[in-house]
Amino acid sequence: MPSHKNLPLPSEDAQTLSAQLSKQIRTSLQRQHNMTFSQFMQKALYTPNLGYYSNSLEKIGKHGDFITAPEISPIFSRCIARQAQQVLAELAEPNMIEFGAGRGVMAGDILLALEQLQQPLTRYYIVEISADLRQRQKAYLQERLPAEWFSKVVWLEQLPSTPISAVIVANEVLDAMPFERLRIEPERALQGYIAWNEEKAQFVWDYQPITERKLQKFANQLIEHIGKVSDLGYETEINLHIGPWLQSLSTILSQGLVLLIDYGYPRSEYYQPARVMGTLRCHYQHRAHQNPFFYPGLQDITAHVDFTAVAESGFEAGFKIAGYTTQANFLMGSGLLDMSFDSSADIGSQIKTAQQIKTLTMPDEMGETFKVIALSKQFDSGLIGFKVRDLRHLL
Repeated sequence: MPSHKNLPLPSEDAQTLSAQLSKQIRTSLQRQHNMTFSQFMQKALYTPNLGYYSNSLEKIGKHGDFITAPEISPIFSRCIARQAQQVLAELAEPNMIEFGAGRGVMAGDILLALEQLQQPLTRYYIVEISADLRQRQKAYLQERLPAEWFSKVVWLEQLPSTPISAVIVANEVLDAMPFERLRIEPERALQGYIAWNEEKAQFVWDYQPITERKLQKFANQLIEHIGKVSDLGYETEINLHIGPWLQSLSTILSQGLVLLIDYGYPRSEYYQPARVMGTLRCHYQHRAHQNPFFYPGLQDITAHVDFTAVAESGFEAGFKIAGYTTQANFLMGSGLLDMSFDSSADIGSQIKTAQQIKTLTMPDEMGETFKVIALSKQFDSGLIGFKVRDLRHLL
């Protein structure tokens, strides 16, 4: 069985779920003969009913594996709503689309904020492939929202079929897209594949020569950038799904904004020569580690985002790069300070709010690790979230 000495043992039910998923992946591996890491990651995270994002196990919050900004404080989502409202006010038919809605907390806070701002909204679409999460989101939002605003929420398993005007929001979505793993050695570049080790009874890395032209081109550019590598090698990631995903958004968005929030770097920082192990991270019960084969289906698998690649792909898809900055700068520009002051709150509430803001904005917390990038279409007004400090020149 897969193991990691610093990670707690899953429950028997969770182990059974993981064993079922592992069996399915092994069957696919035997049938395909070869399986890239991105293919493994797709199955580990998104296999219906068994994959991490498709099963019913708790993922977000105290009893899950990680916590996201909307769960830390409603102020985060209110800032998103303030930025969205600026754009929605200029759309003939104002809609919103959210990816990665989790338990529905951000959706609820955004909708309540838009109601308070008296911003009309036609529909709030939640794109969600997990049946379990859809049910949780519906129950949460139905209890929390006024009936009029709950009726605006529509769940989709895929994007709308016809173009619409909208603000699209995706918080911590890009980092969970399946990516390829590369290994650069002094004399060659390799791609990460998956093998099954019968003796260890677990999946293991199987690095093979690169055959895909796009990956080889990237590897050549990477070698030129990082220079000579040691015998220990240089490992990193590349996400080939960002381009097609942004193209699909461009196809259905007639006018509006795409707002992407995630942890990552511009390319010059991402592929530093010293970052020899890349940014692959797994999250399990609030512990981070680098073993993606630990109980498939029970842990999140992520990598930081190359925001230069996001900008390039967005431009190629027909978007304008409307802004790029840190999460702290974005929240400040979107009215964080105004929202954080409540003279009627007791001292305990004020301290709690201050702690939440610290987590969201301080450099050693989420403030600088997380970035925000805005891609616009048929919308040219300056965005309030990027007025404090726009860092597009770093992309």
